Amino acid sequence: MSETDMDWAAVGAHLAGAGLVLLPGERTRFPGGFANRNYRIELESGPAVLRRPPPGPLPKGAHDMGREHTILSRLPDALPFVPRSLHLCEDESVIGVKFQVIEYREGVVIGGTLPAAFAGRGAELSEMLVGTLAAINTADTAALGLDGLGRPEGFLGRAVEGWLARGAAADGGPVLDELGTWLRAHAVPDGAPGLLHNDFKLDNVIVDPVSLRPNAVVDWDQGTRGDPLFDLATLLSYWTEPGDPAVMHELQQMPSAGDGFITRAAVVARWSQLTGRDVSDIRFHRVLAMVKLGVIFLQLYGLYRRGATADERYARFGGLGAGLLEFALEIAAGRAF
Repeated sequence: MSETDMDWAAVGAHLAGAGLVLLPGERTRFPGGFANRNYRIELESGPAVLRRPPPGPLPKGAHDMGREHTILSRLPDALPFVPRSLHLCEDESVIGVKFQVIEYREGVVIGGTLPAAFAGRGAELSEMLVGTLAAINTADTAALGLDGLGRPEGFLGRAVEGWLARGAAADGGPVLDELGTWLRAHAVPDGAPGLLHNDFKLDNVIVDPVSLRPNAVVDWDQGTRGDPLFDLATLLSYWTEPGDPAVMHELQQMPSAGDGFITRAAVVARWSQLTGRDVSDIRFHRVLAMVKLGVIFLQLYGLYRRGATADERYARFGGLGAGLLEFALEIAAGRAF
């Protein structure tokens, strides 16, 4: 889809001052997503991506272009599948928000439905995902100058209280209260900190269509340092299995319920093997990650209910969020994993 609400003349003038020449022509917004906006642009040096937050008021700490730029300026030195940020515009007068220009990487993005060309290759995609996440979580942040990222001490406690507070504001109801009681009663200590992507899943990986190698891992604006088990649990929160309740199939985030994809338990075992991490506390992290996901969908539904968006995709998110919280209860009780 073409985007006409961007002041491309202002963008071009700003980039010229940074030594980047924006070429004329159509700029195409990449489809998908509910938050940050990404546009393919052409620079004199080649294709690139302009990335900016969504319009309107932004929650504190969300859509952080500065943090993402820091990560994408340094992490590619260690991980070749991380695209490099070429420029950060901190002057909000240019287009109303901060924005970045990032390397463009070719490849395929796989959403909730597996393309026919990849049928039966779920085991390979599973191994790619787990291996890529393990590489992220074990990156040497000190050597990369990223040890100042985030606040690892007390990460889990802040995550619990933060998501419970957001859930209460989004009408999470008695189920959320019950989950809050469980999380506080089963709190675990923070593990040794590592680098977290914080929203790692299949559609945030641009995949080589032949080898299935990761050409790029994108959407780093939530990146931080903390307990890597939470990053693993975030991936698991999207990882649907055949016997899951209907809400996990309605989620339609990853096509992992068939085509040879491995189970969530196998993901945990393989990640532990690759990282050397103890995974005995994974149930706590599973519940917390499912609470986070459920609350996010309740928040998105709140936007629709208040008329802040007319996007009809949001209409079903209230039931989806509530169902994910119910599934979190099943995980907490040990009746599911």
